[in-house]
Amino acid sequence: MIDHQRQAPFPTMLIAVACVLVAAPLHSAAETSDAIVFNRDVRPILSENCYACHGFDEAAREADVRLDTFAGATGEGGTSVAIVPGQPDQSELLRRVLSDDEGEIMPPKDSGKQLTSAQKETLRRWIEQGAKYDVHWAFVPPQRISPPEVEGASHPIDRFIQSRLSSEGLRPSPRADDQTLIRRLFLDLIGLPPTPQEMDAFQTAASEDAAAAYHDLVERLLSSPHYGERWGLWWLDQARYADSNGYSIDAPRSIWKYRDWVVDALNNDMRFDTFTIEQLAGDLLPEASESQKVATGFHRNTQINQEGGIDKEQFRMDSVFDRVATTGTVWLGLTIGCAQCHDHKFDPITQVEYYRMFAFFNDQNEPTMKVYGDSDVAALTAQRDAASEKLSSFLHEHADAAAVWEAELTEASKKDLDTNVRKTLDTKPDKRSLEQRRILFAASRTRETDAPLDEQFKRLTSEYNAAAAAFKRVPTTLVMQERPTPRATHLLIKGDFTRPAAEVTPGTPSVLHPLTSISQRPNRLDLAHWITSPQNPLTARVIINRVWQHYFGRGLTEVENDFGLQGSLPSHPELLDWLAIEFVQRGWSLKEMHRLIVTSHTYQQTSNVVPELQQKDPENYLLGRQRRLRLDAEIIRDVSLAASGRLSAEVGGPPVFPPIPEGVMGQGQVQRSWSTSKGSDRYRRGLYTFHFRATPPPSLNVFDAPEGFSSCTRRLRSNTPLQALTLLNDPAHVEFAAALEQIIVRDGMETAFRRCTSRTPTADELAILNQLDSSTAARALLNLDETITRP
Repeated sequence: MIDHQRQAPFPTMLIAVACVLVAAPLHSAAETSDAIVFNRDVRPILSENCYACHGFDEAAREADVRLDTFAGATGEGGTSVAIVPGQPDQSELLRRVLSDDEGEIMPPKDSGKQLTSAQKETLRRWIEQGAKYDVHWAFVPPQRISPPEVEGASHPIDRFIQSRLSSEGLRPSPRADDQTLIRRLFLDLIGLPPTPQEMDAFQTAASEDAAAAYHDLVERLLSSPHYGERWGLWWLDQARYADSNGYSIDAPRSIWKYRDWVVDALNNDMRFDTFTIEQLAGDLLPEASESQKVATGFHRNTQINQEGGIDKEQFRMDSVFDRVATTGTVWLGLTIGCAQCHDHKFDPITQVEYYRMFAFFNDQNEPTMKVYGDSDVAALTAQRDAASEKLSSFLHEHADAAAVWEAELTEASKKDLDTNVRKTLDTKPDKRSLEQRRILFAASRTRETDAPLDEQFKRLTSEYNAAAAAFKRVPTTLVMQERPTPRATHLLIKGDFTRPAAEVTPGTPSVLHPLTSISQRPNRLDLAHWITSPQNPLTARVIINRVWQHYFGRGLTEVENDFGLQGSLPSHPELLDWLAIEFVQRGWSLKEMHRLIVTSHTYQQTSNVVPELQQKDPENYLLGRQRRLRLDAEIIRDVSLAASGRLSAEVGGPPVFPPIPEGVMGQGQVQRSWSTSKGSDRYRRGLYTFHFRATPPPSLNVFDAPEGFSSCTRRLRSNTPLQALTLLNDPAHVEFAAALEQIIVRDGMETAFRRCTSRTPTADELAILNQLDSSTAARALLNLDETITRP
């Protein structure tokens, strides 16, 4: 298995910015190359090399020099004068940058940073041109720009992309063939490969009307219940979902109802603003429904420490820290968590503002809630209460006989009794529960011979147990619940929960739009409305950028989790803004945005590399072609399940336990059991596999599935020999290969090949496969690069 287009880990920020700047200038080619643009040319240099010591964080600022604002750099804010606009020779900043004196040069030698000659010249020209500062692009609301007119392009996305390609003397790649497109669409929209029958039907329809066939396929896939499973996985990564508590004990938890809520919400195309509000504050909505309360499980995905001797308040606070950081990352694309201990080093977020955000998440209880769903709650309750009443009346009626038996017991005879009986006897009679009274009566019957009475007791006990079990079988989930009395929130010195300082009230960073609240004390519902406000310059950009990343392997802004000053510039800023505005204007509909993207020629291009594109745009920032992407870990499992004919199409329900290698669950501090599922549960999609944080399933872990400790906004794609070995030897994949072997024997090698790769094999490929025995061929097919790749 070779992933020829694997995605490397994040490069250093300087390299990332440099790559974007080379491939993607913020302004059009019509502008003169002599004009220095602060956001494009200067801010990356200052942010990477200067802001840590001369930026927003006043406490860490050295030599009273501030370079992140015009006022600070020119001394208007009371700081030292570092820049004299229009006079580079009089500017201390440039003198220090150009100095050869190790005691004066900036950045200092011990920082490990060094400016290039080109960067120094950029700073000189910038100062010469007036040292103009611009507001950071991500903090400015998106600007509506009409797509440029491009000959031969009608789709708005294509007009943006092709206009840019044309300015660089490049052309887009041709449309991919039908076999490639159907596989690409299936994997991107529902995370499953097409069957040979679906491929044949699409190719037949496309031969008559390619555009109509493609459109119909898109609509069918968007309407599939499997769409919610595929895109639910995308969201659950960001929600840091897992089925265990984390830390060393890592006990199981029941929160799968939240996972199913996400799948259902996406299948129903819930407006993304509503999707956001219900997860952050569903319990605070008027007459909140059970479903809206389940949605608040988003912030119950934090870890829970169950070790003995811990300070519970410390780990409660750690959960709140996590919620603040996750909220900032997921919806705002900001590293708000960096201001926990001090003012942010790079972004204009103070420590006080951090704790004002913290205050929103410091006022909750964390209950476990029964989820009745479609169950008849009233009937279940009435059945349980009626059975309890009947048994209680019976025990009351015969209490005297049990009391006599109890009175006649000696201390010696008590030692021979069952532990539960002894505990009941040690409880005062008026404090005994129904279950304890039942236990006592059963123990007292050891010397009686009244068979009818015993039969009546057994019948009532059986009814009581059945009713209680039915009530107990109702699944539970973890939710958020606002406290009736808010906690006091304090700024914590250096982020230490034992060192509270000034009290703060809920609020948001002043660099963004103002918070409006209908209540005297803002709460999570106010925060959720603030996040989804049309005035927010970040949320729509951040989310649509991650959607784009799913389809092209890289967002229009490459560093998708940091839209702050350390992040990268957009490769196509006008397109990003256009998509963000379109997202909101189309009712925050994710399906609308999926439909918009996949119907573009940009999406439908072939991923083949041609010399001209490779030479001028080797990293494909200009999107002159599509990109082959290795599938996510769970989707690799799903493709193998589907190709081998073993896939269970059931949607939702409790997590399952497919086969895993022996000894895996013995690796953690606590020995866990793994009772392998039987029947169809053995073949459920990877989304439903029980996920322990400390010991994740190896076949998912080896393909870079996140562990659930923190929010994951982009999966890395590594490439190791363990991946190929897993596909050959993991117990589940051995089963898939055995099932595929049966297909080879029954339907032939070509059918098996098409089930795995979604294309017809060449004569040479068939010849090679037919030289292998069916068992070896099946394992080889499931290990093909094409099998685990989206073309």
